[in-house]
Amino acid sequence: MGPVDIPVVDTHHHLCDLQANYYPWLMDEPMWKRVLGDYTPIRRSYLIDEYLADARPQNVVKSVHLQMGWDFSDPVGETRWLQGIADRHGFPHGIVGFVRLEADDVDRVLDGHRAFANFRGVRQILNWDPDPVRSFVTRPDYMTDPKWLDGFTRLRTHGLSFDLQLYHPQMADALALARRFPDVQIILDHAGMPIDRDAQSLAAWRSAMRSLAQAPNVAAKISGLGVANPGWTIESIRPLVEHTLEVFGIDRCMVGSNYPVDRLTGTYADVFKAFRAITAGLSVAERRTLFHDNAVRIYRL
Repeated sequence: MGPVDIPVVDTHHHLCDLQANYYPWLMDEPMWKRVLGDYTPIRRSYLIDEYLADARPQNVVKSVHLQMGWDFSDPVGETRWLQGIADRHGFPHGIVGFVRLEADDVDRVLDGHRAFANFRGVRQILNWDPDPVRSFVTRPDYMTDPKWLDGFTRLRTHGLSFDLQLYHPQMADALALARRFPDVQIILDHAGMPIDRDAQSLAAWRSAMRSLAQAPNVAAKISGLGVANPGWTIESIRPLVEHTLEVFGIDRCMVGSNYPVDRLTGTYADVFKAFRAITAGLSVAERRTLFHDNAVRIYRL
């Protein structure tokens, strides 16, 4: 069995319809200042037919959709829209929606999401940095805030997973969170977003990743490695992929395209060509575990 023959679950992609729905970061003027830099090329719709045209040549057989910055006043609307797409097209198989876990209406919003068959978990992006251009949130203390933690208990109650997106300086708080909720499946997005590639930053990222991996309920998603790194190559991301696999182990890692966001730095085929090249030394069974089986198990697909 060759690498392309192994079935793939794309555990991290997005869809958006800018004609029908409201995505503030993609539609507001002036364009938001983000660590992505000039993201004008992705300020357009990316619909299911285009996604499937990108994904099927890579033998993608299932997918997980991550919340895409949809209108924050109606997070359940995104899950409703995606379930309709899934009912018609079969994709996506898993839906990870947005919830403000610190909000007074957390139960109402979660109940709304849970009404849809493919809903699997929550992502509330937590990336914070002293530089506001690099921050996705305005405060650094969510993971230690009692009200947010109270909201997090709802994930345990309902058997939902949590997609954890942050930077490596925040991983100590993330480890404490994982240990506090050992029965909640936490999935680290984008390998902890090592966007700074200087030696000191990478050393700190490696150490933080090794520490976070001590929590057995944390899995790692290898995705988004082109974010804020135009010109990346297979060899430039190889150490990131290999370290993630080393510290989390094959059984707790998955792969994702981060499309269409990663279109800013490469094609869909480029992403999976890189993953296959870097993991070519693994056995067929290990590659199937990494590219397919873990995702089915962890996201309950």
